[in-house]
Amino acid sequence: MKHFLLDTNVVIDFLTDRRPFSILAAQLFDYSEKGKIKLYITAVSYNNTYYIIKKLTSHKETIKILKELESLAETVDTTKGAIKQALDSEFKDFEDAIQYYTAKTNKKIDAIVTRNVADFKLSKLPILTPDEAIGLIESAIR
Repeated sequence: MKHFLLDTNVVIDFLTDRRPFSILAAQLFDYSEKGKIKLYITAVSYNNTYYIIKKLTSHKETIKILKELESLAETVDTTKGAIKQALDSEFKDFEDAIQYYTAKTNKKIDAIVTRNVADFKLSKLPILTPDEAIGLIESAIR
C-alpha cells in the first residue's frame, strides 16, 4: 500500500469541488476509503484550508468540513524541527517547505501529491501530480 501526503491545494480542490481538479482529488480520497492507499495531511494544512473554506461558508460549517477531513486522512504533526528546517531551506514557498519537512518526519510517506510540482523541485521525496498518483495506484491494483 502506498502512503501519500496531500499538499493543501489537493485538499482544497477536494473539499471545495474546485473543477476540474476535484475529480482527481476525489479519486484519491475514494482509493483511501477503499483501503488501496493511505492519505496524510499536515497539521498546517488545516489552518490554510480553514482560511479558504471559511470564505465560502460559515465558521460552523467549515469546522464540520474539517472534522470530516480529519476522519479521511491521518494528520502529521508539524514539529519545531520541521519549521526550523523550512526556515533554513532554499524552498521558494514557505508553506511548501513546511509540507515537505513535515512529510519527511513520517517514514511511511512514499510521496507528496500536489498540483504544484515545481514548488517541490528541492524535494528528496518523490513528488507526484494527482494524475500520476492515480496512475501508480491503478497500475498496482491491476
